[in-house]
Amino acid sequence: MRHKIYVASSWRNGYYPEVVAKLREAGHDVYDFRNPPSGDPGFKWSSVSEDYMEWTPEQYRDMLRHPKAERQFHNDIVAMEACDVCVLVLPCGRSAHTEAGWFA
Repeated sequence: MRHKIYVASSWRNGYYPEVVAKLREAGHDVYDFRNPPSGDPGFKWSSVSEDYMEWTPEQYRDMLRHPKAERQFHNDIVAMEACDVCVLVLPCGRSAHTEAGWFA
């Protein structure tokens, strides 16, 4: 059976590319947030600002409205709505766990 799979994980997770590749080899449609089908480069906060780790909560909230952030969030939610399965690849952080929880 072919599934549409959303793989949730961290940018730092070294297992992620292999999981995506293996699922595709098995014949599944897989959303890869690092290389979204829209052609946009995968989103990283560092693409918005190199000093993102030093943001205040207010700056972080404001940057959620940055066009790059909004575009990636749009890509992700459209993919989540289109997929019927989520695979959570550990270790990962809160964001990926939130995505997996959305599927529950």
